[in-house]
Formats: sequence, C-alpha cells, structure tokens
Amino acid sequence: MAREPQDPYRNYRFVVQCDGLTIGAFAEVSGFDIQVNSTDYREGDEKLLTTRKLPGLAKYGNITLKKGVITEKKMYDWAIKMAKDGKIERYNLTINLNDEAGTAAASWQVINAWPVKYTVSEFKAQGNDVLMETLELTHEGMERTK
Repeated sequence: MAREPQDPYRNYRFVVQCDGLTIGAFAEVSGFDIQVNSTDYREGDEKLLTTRKLPGLAKYGNITLKKGVITEKKMYDWAIKMAKDGKIERYNLTINLNDEAGTAAASWQVINAWPVKYTVSEFKAQGNDVLMETLELTHEGMERTK
C-alpha cells in the first residue's frame, strides 16, 4: 500500500512551555542553528604540509520568539527582571510545533535559556499591522526531542 504524502506543517502553531506550563503561543520562532568550529592541527614531525581539521567548540544561535501583543506580560516580566535586578533566571524550555489538531508534531528542548533582548514593534496610529512582541533568548544547547 502506498503511503499518503504528508503536507509540511504551517508556520503559525508554535507553543513554548517552561517546566510543563505553557507560557505562550507564537507566530514566529527563528534562530535554531548550531555551529561547530573547527581547529587546524599539525604535529611538528608530520611529512604532509597540510593540517588536519579537529572539532572545536559548538555554538548555538539566539532564538527569537514573536507574537502579537496580548494582555499577558510574562515575557516582558522575565526580560526586564535582569535589567532591573541584574539576576539571570535560566529556564529549560520546550518549543512545540503543533499540528492541525493542536498536538505536538515536533518538539525542541532548549537548555538554560534566558532573555537578552525584548522589543515591541513600532506604534503607528495610521497603520493596520498587528503590534508584535519579540523576545530574543540565548541558551546553552538544544536538541530535537520529537
């Protein structure tokens, strides 16, 4: 029996959880990238005039979450806490991509995340765009869990 082709998931169904609690649904999540630096190495007595490549440190890009502004202000409170108190609150987050039924079709675990930037889109009285809230997070690792 031939397998039915599966359509890709749409881009507007991201839900972020912290310690099992849903902290928000987002229209856009970006910045999922991992880069492993390489190091050149050559022993002094090698006859070849080329270097070998060895793996170096892994580096994770910042993750950006965007959503329309609503009355809930958890994102703002988390972001402003460090600016006011100088205290970093690190959390392990789960970012789920939900299918049409609302169940997690794919999940990523983000380790020790904390906010580094918070912005709100421009206030324009004559515009008709949705006011967007953006939170940029730095972290120490991620993995796809589903």
